[in-house]
Amino acid sequence: MKIKIAYIDEPPFYWTGSDKKVTGADIELAEVVLGAIGVTSIEYCHTSFDEFLPGLEQNRWEMNVPIFVTPERAKRVVFSDPVWALGDGFLVRAGNPKSLTSYEAVASRSDARLGMVKGTKQFDTAKSAGVNEAQIVFFDDQPSVLVALQAGAIDAYAATSVGNRFLSNANRQLETISIKREAGETTPVGAFSFNKNNAKLVQAVNEQLRKYLGSNDHLARMAKYGITKSEIAEVTSGKM
Repeated sequence: MKIKIAYIDEPPFYWTGSDKKVTGADIELAEVVLGAIGVTSIEYCHTSFDEFLPGLEQNRWEMNVPIFVTPERAKRVVFSDPVWALGDGFLVRAGNPKSLTSYEAVASRSDARLGMVKGTKQFDTAKSAGVNEAQIVFFDDQPSVLVALQAGAIDAYAATSVGNRFLSNANRQLETISIKREAGETTPVGAFSFNKNNAKLVQAVNEQLRKYLGSNDHLARMAKYGITKSEIAEVTSGKM
């Protein structure tokens, strides 16, 4: 059985390595889970973030790598069981020149520019915190955001704390700012997504995820990419 999976370049979750091979924490997870349900060949389709859902709807591929689950997205596709729960963070230049420690801090400075990949959930979060749309700069992909950040065209990049930490560890000119969540606030979860007419594949993937998530092999694979137990604890409750 062959499966087509769409992905973008967003380390440490999924990206094209220097050897031209697709790699990342979620790529390994997909390969383990799909292999266990009898998939013998995976074709990776490199795309843009805003093509994830249309690609499934148009049957250009069968599965997307994990993205955040939102009610709006769930109207268009079917999500698997959650595979991680991750909070937001900012990637800034070392020293955080404009002291941007939260979305509210961005909103309070009219001269602050916040970069993000278009279509991501961080836009709604920023708007809810009072960030003006004029302060937000959209990019097609993560590499483009990083170029702008290092050039000073934007002051912060909004994404996951895990992803930003991975990037800052590889570049000492950048710094990660974790955004604290309010007490009782749930952490957003991410999951694989599928066409609504692909119930059989969704069921098979979920059955294997329930067996695999939280296992020693799963935790070890995630740790290679800097994803800790605490960052997946909410989706592996009772298994760790």
